[in-house]
Amino acid sequence: MNPSAAADTCRSIFETVSSTVIIDDDVLQTLLTAILADGHVLLEDVPGTGKTLTAQSIATALNLDFNRIQFTPDLLPSDITGTHVFNQETGEFRFREGPLFSNVILADEINRAPPKTQAALLEAMGEGQVSVGDETRSLPDPFVVIATQNPVEQEGTFELPEAQRDRFMIKTSMGYPDREGELELLARRGDRTASEPEATPVTDLSTVRELLSVPEAVRVDPVVSEYIVDIARRTREDDRVAVGISPRGVQRLYEASRAHAILSGREYVVPDDIKAVVSETFEHRIVLSTEAAVREIPKRDIVEAAVSAVDVPAMSEL
Repeated sequence: MNPSAAADTCRSIFETVSSTVIIDDDVLQTLLTAILADGHVLLEDVPGTGKTLTAQSIATALNLDFNRIQFTPDLLPSDITGTHVFNQETGEFRFREGPLFSNVILADEINRAPPKTQAALLEAMGEGQVSVGDETRSLPDPFVVIATQNPVEQEGTFELPEAQRDRFMIKTSMGYPDREGELELLARRGDRTASEPEATPVTDLSTVRELLSVPEAVRVDPVVSEYIVDIARRTREDDRVAVGISPRGVQRLYEASRAHAILSGREYVVPDDIKAVVSETFEHRIVLSTEAAVREIPKRDIVEAAVSAVDVPAMSEL
């Protein structure tokens, strides 16, 4: 599959999901950017904004297996990875796969699970595998985690450690729909005899695998790579930051920028691709200094300051 065909496929996915879910176009494009870049997504938003329906619709459009896991304080690692079950007929133990063995996982309210269960998910996200007993089992390919957390209710939750947040390529928020969007929701609910809009499959498993390989062919000018690195290094020099962007974060921005170029119908990355995804890729990776945390300095301000401090490169002819 070439970049042009990939862009057409992505537009079809975008159209079927946006016809099903009331969602801001920029947010949906950000979600598709992460998936096209073979990354995971952290959605932080209040309940009732359509996070579950969005994840289901994306999985349906991609024609991939989907599982929703409700994370709770009593959730054990084996509840998501699977466990060995004794078979009385054969007298042997056999492995029963957990809900993680699916292509698209909605980890609902991920911060309500205890650290041990979060660690099991960490291995799955980072390595594409799970360890159960003495065995290591590979997860399906592709494997995408869309995790949600409520930013308001913190009682009974376990804050995601930096290592866990770093595994998410992008963190974003759906936000409330605009006035027209909420009116559309009411219009859909007005006639309960009418069927709700549903996403339709526009691809299949083999095509999705081809699609995820396309960004590897996107060209990145050396000055654009330098632009990415310089922005990341600026975050480490900010006095308001205790821990800046890691090398993994630099790589994730590089990957997300290539995917965004595909969604924009280009075979090469331009600085605007980087600007479009840098906040969603960098913010959740920054650890504020104690003083900045007390002052509740927005991490977006730090990212924007880093972007502003780096000169936009002049592109050579591609």
